[in-house]
Amino acid sequence: MINQEEYDNKAKSYKMLLWFGMISVVMMFAGFTSAYVISKSRPDWLSDFTMPNAFLISTLVMIVSSITFHLAVKAIKQNNLRNTSLMLWITLVLGVTFVGLQFVGFAQVIDSGLYFTGSESTITTSFLYIVVIVHLAHLFGGLVSLLIVIYNHYKQKYNAAQHVGIELSATFWHFLDFLWLYLFLFFSFYK
Repeated sequence: MINQEEYDNKAKSYKMLLWFGMISVVMMFAGFTSAYVISKSRPDWLSDFTMPNAFLISTLVMIVSSITFHLAVKAIKQNNLRNTSLMLWITLVLGVTFVGLQFVGFAQVIDSGLYFTGSESTITTSFLYIVVIVHLAHLFGGLVSLLIVIYNHYKQKYNAAQHVGIELSATFWHFLDFLWLYLFLFFSFYK
């Protein structure tokens, strides 16, 4: 086991790298939403498009998952290993539920007669498809990170003094939550 000062220095480096990565993701999604705004003048734009109900439910699920991940971080800082385990597992289940609801949302869009690709697609639904798929790719990274945290937690690598892995994963998870909330509100209200 490394000493606390060395651990704290590594933690600062990891946190800085995570922030750089998250800033680059923000830049990418800012580009997507800017392109969406510019494309509004196209003739195939759907000004009456509404987000499927599954996307609203998935948004609520993602918010709850952020709360459970926060509670996991809080529990490990108190050396409460049992609650940490419980909150990590609940977060994982909610994350997988979010992914499932995204695909239900895609099905709802298709059921309404709107397609994401092909001759029957519109620029509006194509943008939605691209943005949601790219977000899901990042969420897959968040789920992998969460699985690694759960594995390391059971290997007893975290405690009240050394918990940077859980903290970094939770920060990324909260970031993905905020990003999805922004995207959901953007697609819901920008017509």
